[in-house]
Amino acid sequence: MDQRTAAFELIGMVNGYRVSQAISVAAMLGIADHIKEGKRSADELASLTDTDPRALYRLLRALAAAGIFHEGADGLFSLTPLGGALRFDAEHSAAPWAAFVGRPYYRQAWSDLLYSIQTGKNAFRHAHGKGVWEYRAEHPEESAIFDRAMAANSKNVAAAVLGACDFSPCSVIMDVGGGRGSLLAEILAAHPGKRGILFDQQHVVATAGPVMEAAGVADRCDIVGGDFFAALPEGADALLLKWILHDWDDETNVAILKNCRRAIRAEGRLLVFEAVLAPPNQGADAKFADLNMLVAPDGQERTADEFKALLARGGFDLTNIVEAGPRISVIEARPV
Repeated sequence: MDQRTAAFELIGMVNGYRVSQAISVAAMLGIADHIKEGKRSADELASLTDTDPRALYRLLRALAAAGIFHEGADGLFSLTPLGGALRFDAEHSAAPWAAFVGRPYYRQAWSDLLYSIQTGKNAFRHAHGKGVWEYRAEHPEESAIFDRAMAANSKNVAAAVLGACDFSPCSVIMDVGGGRGSLLAEILAAHPGKRGILFDQQHVVATAGPVMEAAGVADRCDIVGGDFFAALPEGADALLLKWILHDWDDETNVAILKNCRRAIRAEGRLLVFEAVLAPPNQGADAKFADLNMLVAPDGQERTADEFKALLARGGFDLTNIVEAGPRISVIEARPV
């Protein structure tokens, strides 16, 4: 590749934030949901979304050029297959995540990435004077947007998890830090003979009931509010940790894992759903996710060896790692 071509390609990557933010705004406005039944003009969509018609047209034509919408010769906009994933009601929707990552408070933390690289410290705390979890607790509207994004991500990985995990030996499955229960609901729906325990902070699980009802598993799932730094309900023979360990440093994770060790049955299994960092020059998605952990929740993604060492400190032996899908592996461990 010659230098001129390299410069143009690199500039395209540098400008990627523009596409990301434009998609986020379209998601927050619900554009894809407004045109899922057919074509609409920018003026119609502006009326529906309380936006400026000319400015909205400029957004829509840019996203049409990126392949998310289609602008017809008649000036009407419709969905492309890619844009269909921006519908909030899509079976596998990217809209909740897109709406979340464009939030100003979250973007501000990424704007302070240089601070994290220079100091090794958390950019979010530097930008806002408090950690991300404390911030969301004080801003329930942002917490709701985040919870919605996590629920959608859980649904998107459920098929991969079900394909990679054998839950047949389990009788009681507990999802630790399981949010509103999207993943656990899918697992219980696929395994009618199993019972579940959904465990997360009280304000999070308070909205889990309708998720369980919709999946038809409410009668087989106990919803428990609490703090996984304090103690977990006992009695489950499978404990799930989905995208939990990457949020925290090693010492904090050891405390979580020790609580899991105390709660799990002696013959039980711990199933950790996380990205596993690839060798050098591979796996960009997970390695950029690792930067996100540095910037926002102050955690990190890990290699297989790092997971093995971490689990051992928490009282577990790592027994197997199965790649289940994009940025998700199943890390299985047994209590020592």
